Amino acid sequence: MSRHAIHLEKAINELKRLILHLGTDVEESVRLAVQSLTERKSEQAKQVIDADYEIDQREVFVEEECLKILALHQPVANDLRLIIAILKINNDLERIADLSVNIAERAVYLSDKVKVDLPFDLQDMAEKVRSMLKRSLDALVNRDSKLAQQVCEDDDAVDDLNREMYKCVEQAIKKDPDNLNSYIQLLSASRYLERMADHATNIAEDVIYLITGEIIRHGSNTDEAGF
Repeated sequence: MSRHAIHLEKAINELKRLILHLGTDVEESVRLAVQSLTERKSEQAKQVIDADYEIDQREVFVEEECLKILALHQPVANDLRLIIAILKINNDLERIADLSVNIAERAVYLSDKVKVDLPFDLQDMAEKVRSMLKRSLDALVNRDSKLAQQVCEDDDAVDDLNREMYKCVEQAIKKDPDNLNSYIQLLSASRYLERMADHATNIAEDVIYLITGEIIRHGSNTDEAGF
């Protein structure tokens, strides 16, 4: 192996480490945000909000490292696909972290309001989203296209839960209109989780692209596109 190839391999391995570390922190941010909402822990919610700056900085650092590798090593084939995939995954992780902040902000708002009850398990929905995120990153590490495909298929279940939440909130507002704002905040949290699932699906789709070269986003494929 040439010296150039050795340096490229080392840089790519470090890039993998960075993106997985970021992914782990984002997953934890989701967990803490939802917990702060369901258990009404405003201080924990503020920790999620404060930690977002560091996640943003690390997202910028990963992007800079990707661009540095492209400029210095001019990778081709599989290496090039990996870097493109990581660039996109990096962006999706940052967006998930932003959505965690949105949920944490709802937790802060609700922390001093009268607690309202809904026949809906927001924590269960969050666990499904976290599982999708974790498995999408596992698929990246193990280059497992089947696992990535499972993540894509699970997105429909989260969409269904979001619709169920909407119905629960609609009925609750009719029975208890005085707490409308609190119900709307909870509905917003459900919507943010649904969007997180979309980003986890994006990551899984990027993993499939990395492994197979097939672009499946929006149901497209290269043959139908004429390429």
